[in-house]
Amino acid sequence: MAHSTRTDSHSPYLDGDRDWRDTATRYALLPLRVFLGVTFIYAGLDKLTDSSFFANSGSGSVGDLMRTVRDSSAIPALVDLALKNPVGFGYAIALGELAVGIGTLLGLLARLAAVGGALISLSLWLTVSWASDPYYYGNDLPYLFCWVPLMLAGASVWSLDAWFRGRRRGRGQSGAWR
Repeated sequence: MAHSTRTDSHSPYLDGDRDWRDTATRYALLPLRVFLGVTFIYAGLDKLTDSSFFANSGSGSVGDLMRTVRDSSAIPALVDLALKNPVGFGYAIALGELAVGIGTLLGLLARLAAVGGALISLSLWLTVSWASDPYYYGNDLPYLFCWVPLMLAGASVWSLDAWFRGRRRGRGQSGAWR
């Protein structure tokens, strides 16, 4: 039986002559981006639709939460700053989470959105979940480190950033979403 070599001019892989490992590497951060984007959008909307959250005091309010964690936080001065205007702080966190989530999910200014997400996660870790014992029971620290790859790499595929990069290079819309 004779063996033959394929002479097809097309590649069975998504990106032309790249093999499956190259394609997998290129899309590796997409699940993380979708997870963080959806999670932060949900967190922001959850706060914005909860009337008890935007109160100075009472069950489920941001004011009570801040007073509860003040003495156990790593930076009590940050909590004191939030307690000067708990409602304003609550709106800042909710709108920040929403903006970060939308930017991450759409891949719009993705590195900036990732920095914002990391700063939100860092501030929540240093205040709200600092006293978690052992430390890995608090969820804010893992979220902080989930933002690092997106800060470094941005959103290279299926993103508005990639689309705009393609437009600037004169390619138009073709290929910009890959």
